[in-house]
Amino acid sequence: MIPAYFHKYPKTLLNKGTGFLSGYSHSLNPYAGCSFGCSYCYVRQMPVSVFRGAEWGTWVDVKMGAAELFRTELQKAKAKGPVTIFMSSSTDPYQPAEHKERVTRSLLEAMADDPPDFLFVQTRSPLVCRDADLLRRLGDKVRVSVTVETDREDIRKHFSPYAPPINARLRTLRLLADAGIPTQATIAPLLPSTDKFAETLQTLVDRVCLDDYFMGDGSGGKRTRRMGIRALYEQLGLEEWYDPSAYRVVRERLLKVFPEDRVYISQAGFEP
Repeated sequence: MIPAYFHKYPKTLLNKGTGFLSGYSHSLNPYAGCSFGCSYCYVRQMPVSVFRGAEWGTWVDVKMGAAELFRTELQKAKAKGPVTIFMSSSTDPYQPAEHKERVTRSLLEAMADDPPDFLFVQTRSPLVCRDADLLRRLGDKVRVSVTVETDREDIRKHFSPYAPPINARLRTLRLLADAGIPTQATIAPLLPSTDKFAETLQTLVDRVCLDDYFMGDGSGGKRTRRMGIRALYEQLGLEEWYDPSAYRVVRERLLKVFPEDRVYISQAGFEP
């Protein structure tokens, strides 16, 4: 799937942290839209997608002049108090467009020069490793969270065929850790996995966040139900994984290899 790209000049970049992200002063999205187009993405049900008139995953807005605008907004925000940033809440900052457009890198360059109090980077893309030099400059003021919803590539292809392969994401966790960058693996949303998943992650990270549709889509799972995600589970005969209690199975597996204080559930795992 090749999305349509639109180059736009935003008037603002920093948004107030609210709801699920109320622990942050701001959220920051280098792009609008996301060409990974994951079937379960809750953004499909948000105004940025609903009122677009085009299928989620088929369009991407590239935010031009982002770094210059961000530098100005960051200074204003700092004058009012601590600045903690979640990047990104409604797009992947390292989706394919970033290879060429480098909007995310330009924002990290600005932050490396003038760091916020904390930056949380949420992605599922190996491209984040490209910016290890800038992430290292942020020291303990950054955490990179790499989404690894499952350890089964067949499941990944069924639910998010345009997203990076699982093995590439696992290598990304290894490379980030080797570079000394604070990282976590994020199983969100929880997808069917094997009983070896926890052991695989334990060799790569010392911190895991676990979330599902019912805790993490901002509506108790209602947004996800409206998208008909259950049908994808039925096609595989794995309906038992589409249940509010399914996360407990994976949590118990994680607790066999991780200390309890290193396994975070839902919102707690995304806090600064």
